[in-house]
Amino acid sequence: MQGQSEAATGPEEAAGGARENGRPANPGTAGPLAGVRVIEIAGLGAAPYTAMLLSDLGAEVVRVDRPGTPEKGADRYALSRGRRSITIDLKRREGLDTLLRLVERADLFIEGFRPGVAERLGFGPKACLERNPGLVYGRMTGWGQTGPMAAMAGHDLNYQALTGALSLLRRGTEPPATPPGLIADFAGGGLMLALGLLGALLQSRASGHGQVVDAAMVDGVASLTTLVHSMMAQGRWIDEPASNFCDGAAPYYDSYETSDGRYMAVAPIEPRFYALLVEGLGLDIAELPDRDDPANWPELKRLFAEIFRTRTREEWTEVFDGTDACVTPVLSVTEAVRHPHNVARGSYSRAFGVTQPAPAPRFDRTPAAIAGPPPLPGAHSREVLLDWGFSPAEARGLITGGAVEQR
Repeated sequence: MQGQSEAATGPEEAAGGARENGRPANPGTAGPLAGVRVIEIAGLGAAPYTAMLLSDLGAEVVRVDRPGTPEKGADRYALSRGRRSITIDLKRREGLDTLLRLVERADLFIEGFRPGVAERLGFGPKACLERNPGLVYGRMTGWGQTGPMAAMAGHDLNYQALTGALSLLRRGTEPPATPPGLIADFAGGGLMLALGLLGALLQSRASGHGQVVDAAMVDGVASLTTLVHSMMAQGRWIDEPASNFCDGAAPYYDSYETSDGRYMAVAPIEPRFYALLVEGLGLDIAELPDRDDPANWPELKRLFAEIFRTRTREEWTEVFDGTDACVTPVLSVTEAVRHPHNVARGSYSRAFGVTQPAPAPRFDRTPAAIAGPPPLPGAHSREVLLDWGFSPAEARGLITGGAVEQR
């Protein structure tokens, strides 16, 4: 059957430090969400990440693609792993009715359009919940379903900016760092939607009533800043960039350049760990300025930076390896796959020829696993129809009539 992962389940290490990790494509997979059926309307970024997480945990995820969806590179796009794909022409009445019939058998529904678009296309929450009152309907947007900016375009950087999160990535008068779309799209968006869907699923199974989950990236990023708001309320945080103990101002929480132009991450916040840092640097803590006085931070940072530039990253890694000094090398994405700890944990996996992060978190009884490679658009149209209650004649008619495309 198409959708099988080439990787075999097991702890064997693959080339490059990633372990082979996979299981047969759903349906019928193991995992804590085995038996949960999900419909994902194909999209970009955060919503596909939610679908990937659910698939890794054992849910059966069917992605609904549009006719004409590009195929180039689709089979290596790890973010789409673990689904089956059906291509439906939702602009045709027969296509829309096909989707709504699939909805009748689904537990969860995921879409990532701007507010009102799904309603205009005929598969908004009202239409879907009429077909399936127990359905949990997940909506992934940047600004949310309501508010003055709800209809505006935006990206990860914008959502961070509007919540104050981006200001936390500044260094003094320098502009904020520009991270890839991880903080808002994936942490504030995809993870939050997955959490909301699972919470609503539990409630639906208890009550028989579904609901709509409005997951906005701007809300999710705001939630991620709860610690900062808490510390400000306690008087422990100043709302100015690079002015606090863990935003790059303190000498014991920063990254330092090494002699080979690489970096070490230094984070011994606690005094007993700080003492081990000082020892590893070859300094006498009794001769150093008080680290708890911010007035001494610039001098200590200058001293630490000077010492770190005397050795390579590898040499400093050896100095601090196995200690509680909270000092680790700053690795590239490629280097991280090969790090001994990540290899031992199996933090990365190699499946369908692609090295990628392994499913997380871990379960000791119903383990998560990659359910198969990313599907080509429409690769499973016929089998999805048959598995989800359509008769062979109905499936044949939809495909020959053009409402559904079978690759």
